Amino acid sequence: MLNKITPDILQLFKQAINEDRLVSDPAVLADYAHDETEDLHYSPDLIALPETAEEVAALLKICHEHSIPVTPRGAGTGLSGGSLAIYGGLMIAMQRMNKIIAIDERNLQATVETGVVTEELINLAATKDLLYPVDPASKGSCFIGGNISHGSGGPRVVKYGTIREYVLNLQVALPTGELIWTGANTLKYASGYNLTQLFIGSEGTLGIICKAVLKLIPKPKQDLLLFASFASNEEACEAVGAIFRKGIIPSAVEFMERKGVEWVISYDQVQFNLLPEMEAFLLIELDGNSLDELMLQCEEVNEVLEEKNCLDVLLADTANQKEILWRLRRTMPVSVKANSIYKEEDTVVPRATLPTLIKGIKAIGTRYGFESICYGHAGDGNLHVNIIKGEMTEHDWHHKLKEGIKEIFDLTIELGGTISGEHGIGLVQKEYMPLKYSTLHLDLMRGIKKVFDPKGILNPGKIF
Repeated sequence: MLNKITPDILQLFKQAINEDRLVSDPAVLADYAHDETEDLHYSPDLIALPETAEEVAALLKICHEHSIPVTPRGAGTGLSGGSLAIYGGLMIAMQRMNKIIAIDERNLQATVETGVVTEELINLAATKDLLYPVDPASKGSCFIGGNISHGSGGPRVVKYGTIREYVLNLQVALPTGELIWTGANTLKYASGYNLTQLFIGSEGTLGIICKAVLKLIPKPKQDLLLFASFASNEEACEAVGAIFRKGIIPSAVEFMERKGVEWVISYDQVQFNLLPEMEAFLLIELDGNSLDELMLQCEEVNEVLEEKNCLDVLLADTANQKEILWRLRRTMPVSVKANSIYKEEDTVVPRATLPTLIKGIKAIGTRYGFESICYGHAGDGNLHVNIIKGEMTEHDWHHKLKEGIKEIFDLTIELGGTISGEHGIGLVQKEYMPLKYSTLHLDLMRGIKKVFDPKGILNPGKIF
């Protein structure tokens, strides 16, 4: 049973961390009561702002001993309710643990604290001609620790892999108050169970990440960007798989449909000539060290696009042109949120089945009376489905819609996919987990949770 924070327990917290970094101001609690997930609000009773891993561990030890629920908090950019304090209790917010400790140029590694903003690491690495390729849409505000906890991806997963490929070692505070390093700062690891990989994507339910050792790679010297338009969603999605079957591995292949582009143009005042026949778009990035080789790849991509009835292709080779086209994609989540009440689902399927997925999503929407705006990382089969409330009644939005979402996930699973590619399960997706996983599978997950967190204090009520 989880307990409330009493005056005596508050005094114990004050022994573990300076009192001025324990916050109970109602206005601040309200700010931390939500993330970017729809319109959900759950206030913690108290916020702690640790500055060291030892402080995190000390707070967790007190909470474990007294069965106080703990919610880890990064930047609050999550889309699955993973950092919502649904049982109140203590929220441990990580923004003060924000140092880039070292960039090891000899071994191509970075050691960072959990609260480092992702783009800050990307930018610092770039000054040393190195690349940290994990770049979620919220990279300008999200934290490295949150990315690791949710198995984040972004556009460049298609060539460089998810964050799982770049985490070598983690310092983690366990719910019982101990600190451990999960692995080694090596590219190979065959020394027992790989606890590092277990913590990646665990959404703060097994421990709180305090530091990470991350792999870096040499930064490509050149990149080109293509923007291709199509008369239908299906034709655009068909072209994606054809590019890879041609033997070309782009660094990003992003899909957008017309309505989303219209909303971005209106919201962000982006200058773009949107012709009536254009219904879907692919943003295709190629990178490498030779511009001549990239131009040859562009020609091959163009051949594929022509075969798939592409209407038009723009080539962006200046920084300004690239920035405008990337803004169309990166601003899309914000523009959708600004235009309507919505729910975002994070589907992922094998790449070749994308045309079937998006056609099925539109048919499901027609049956249930909702519109959807789809965009996402088509190169790795990850499609974000933004369900727009529009003319749906309140009753249908809160009750009937769930059946429609279930059908979307049923289709996704039927096509060989799963119910989240990078946003995580958190609070809002956990009811759909049995669609994908058997009772045995879920019980194994619960068993792992109990080993690490025997009293169930850490991020309770998430995933399952």
